Amino acid sequence: MDESEAGGRSVRIAIIGAGPGGLCAAKELLEAGFDDLVLLEKCDGVGGTWFINRYPGCACDVQTHLYSFSFEIKPDWSRPFAPQPELLAYFEGIAEKHGILPYCRFGTEVVRATWDEDRSVWRLATSAGDVVEAEVVVSALGMFKEPSLPDIPGLESFGGTMFHSSRWPEDLDLSGRSVAVIGSAASAVQLVPEIAEVAGRVHLYQRTANWVLPKVDVPYTSEQLDEFRRDPSLVRALRDELFRQMDEGMTFSDQALVAEREGYGLAAIDVVTDPETRRRLRPDHPFGCKRPLFSNRYYPAFNRENVELVTDPIERVTPDGIRTVDGVDRPVDTVILATGFSTTRYVSAVDVVGRDGRRLDEVWEDGAHAYLGIITAGFPNLFMVYGPNTNNGSILTMIESQVAHIVAQVRRLAGEGRAWVDVRPEAEASYNDEIQRAIGDVVVWQAGCNTYYRSRTGRVVTQWPYSMTDYRERTAAIDPEAFETAGPRTAEVAR
Repeated sequence: MDESEAGGRSVRIAIIGAGPGGLCAAKELLEAGFDDLVLLEKCDGVGGTWFINRYPGCACDVQTHLYSFSFEIKPDWSRPFAPQPELLAYFEGIAEKHGILPYCRFGTEVVRATWDEDRSVWRLATSAGDVVEAEVVVSALGMFKEPSLPDIPGLESFGGTMFHSSRWPEDLDLSGRSVAVIGSAASAVQLVPEIAEVAGRVHLYQRTANWVLPKVDVPYTSEQLDEFRRDPSLVRALRDELFRQMDEGMTFSDQALVAEREGYGLAAIDVVTDPETRRRLRPDHPFGCKRPLFSNRYYPAFNRENVELVTDPIERVTPDGIRTVDGVDRPVDTVILATGFSTTRYVSAVDVVGRDGRRLDEVWEDGAHAYLGIITAGFPNLFMVYGPNTNNGSILTMIESQVAHIVAQVRRLAGEGRAWVDVRPEAEASYNDEIQRAIGDVVVWQAGCNTYYRSRTGRVVTQWPYSMTDYRERTAAIDPEAFETAGPRTAEVAR
């Protein structure tokens, strides 16, 4: 790369993760002229959560015409909520089309990141014992990759087949099996109707009932797809309308709209014929308190004779089944842990050491925080995609705003010949104080739900409390007063 192509000197960049965030960052950085680039990906392919999660029924819960990048609008999604194979193919196509694959190192897990203050570089250690050095690191570790495993007595004693839903065995045949599904959120809502059609018996262990709304998901006809292909403006108009609807409803401030959605949910539950099962499926918290879920097949599954809803707490897992606190033993040969993910760790899933030996997991002891959800004070040149308090709406829209800001920061480093940029602690603190106040004003998030939104201290560290439009505007420009920089750079980075 000629220095003038990127508006200044060359910058060595490492991206951790080749999911949607990593691919977007790579594409935009390459187009900006920063081709001294590497993507370090733990898995054997691109796609992130869509590469990892392959359970039956896995699909997007945002309409896919909006859950897609603005630079890669696809006219021929098979249905409004695309299934996992189609989403994975979409991201694989982006990696190939935009020339990202040659920059990827698959099967490479980053376990430690250490800031070298003397040389102004990050040293990334991998599980294989290698070290990669880069001046800029972009963490694209998503929220839904690291499984959250339940702390249930006897779990390790189970003698049958057991796995987390995100680690679905390729050759698994559940025909005729007796299956326990522990958990009743997004993955369970999608997979239970699928496995109920082949399994001999399915016991769903529910701790908290969730709102599961119906969705308009009729596959597109060939005529509709031909029309989308002929006239791209139709797809853009649909995308714009989906954006408008989601942008207006993200903060749950319209109580009439919340009540309307609860009405849809209650009507969906009414299809369950057994009154006791119907009662136990009814949520006792307001819509939006937990992640909203969508399915047209979940509630009807409970009308099947081979599906049982279990709401008594689990006492322990036994070698051949599950015992609940009421003393009932249910023998099963397969246990599926549909227990979600460790959503609040972000890049601290890696052992990160920044300026003055500060450890990120200690800085985040009370919960993850970052300025704009992108950079945390004390960790220069370490940028995050899908970072703290950026989860809401269509995450791909949010990612594009984050990546645009990161590219602007890298351009600034290159153009001004600076060694590093870091957010000022007071700017980050002021920003996060405002975000937490706004989160406190979202009434439904304060209803006492057990949700992945909160860290162990109770701080909401995942959710964005405003609109996607507001986030785009906030990230569109760099506030020079919020950052400090150092330079010029004098040390060479090890290649």
